Amino acid sequence: MAFVRSFPPLSHPTAKVLLLGSMPGKASLEAGQYYAHPRNAFWPLMEALLGVPSTWSYEKRTMELMNQGIAVWDVLSACSRTGSLDSDIVSSTMRANDFATFFQGHPAIRLIGFNGATAWQAYRRLVLPTLEPRQAALGTVLLPSTSPAMASLNLEAKTKTWCQALGLKQR
Repeated sequence: MAFVRSFPPLSHPTAKVLLLGSMPGKASLEAGQYYAHPRNAFWPLMEALLGVPSTWSYEKRTMELMNQGIAVWDVLSACSRTGSLDSDIVSSTMRANDFATFFQGHPAIRLIGFNGATAWQAYRRLVLPTLEPRQAALGTVLLPSTSPAMASLNLEAKTKTWCQALGLKQR
């Protein structure tokens, strides 16, 4: 069983939307990049929703997300798990990132989108009780996971749902 640590947030102090995963999978940890698994739908979704070409370099894609007011992070800073799936995470080992400090440094955040149910559940259990009332009152939306393990929805259906939930116009 591996003890894994997440990445720092991709963010700018003017970000308005925070997209939260649970914990990067093995492919992402090995690449040192958010959503690096080739079958993960995150970057194709960002292309469809924000016009960020998935063919761009990782650095250019992440910079463009930040330029458009999108921050990306994970609920968990660390945990133990046996594989890459959220279901592999050992609940008792979950350690949350410091969201109180993050929100202080990102006062424009108005909406938090959870990339899957595990991120949403971990946030509610580990993070919400630690926040100031103003931070705890931020808008939230549960989004279908971009993981290839979430195969019940295709890219088109995920894109439509994300678009509507985040109040975006599909490009």
